Amino acid sequence: MTTAAVTESTLAAFSDAWNRHDVDGLMSFMSDDCVFLTAGGPEACGARHVGREAVAKAFAGAWAALPDAHWSNGVHFVQGDFGVSQWTFTGTAADGTRVETDGVDIFTFKDGKIAVKNAFRKARPNLPALK
Repeated sequence: MTTAAVTESTLAAFSDAWNRHDVDGLMSFMSDDCVFLTAGGPEACGARHVGREAVAKAFAGAWAALPDAHWSNGVHFVQGDFGVSQWTFTGTAADGTRVETDGVDIFTFKDGKIAVKNAFRKARPNLPALK
């Protein structure tokens, strides 16, 4: 059986699912043995989430922390089993401060699915709350 390759359009659709806050949609792009490495956390890799249940929970955590989380200005690149998405992330924290920062996801693909999503974003202090 031939598996469709991941393309730039696939990564754009994955990004769209993030902006819909659609964890089921996101997980439809992920392999069964997926890994999500967050931009921040206690380990050198951020925090490591392994397996569909753990990754889905971590993805949903982004919207719990920043309910209006949004990724814009997406640019996507795929070369074989690797890809990159570049984006600008915005959202409002519980204290009203605003996040606006650029970042990238580096992907590893397996059998037409995302096997690893490794997130990186610029460290920037939150902006003041809107008045």
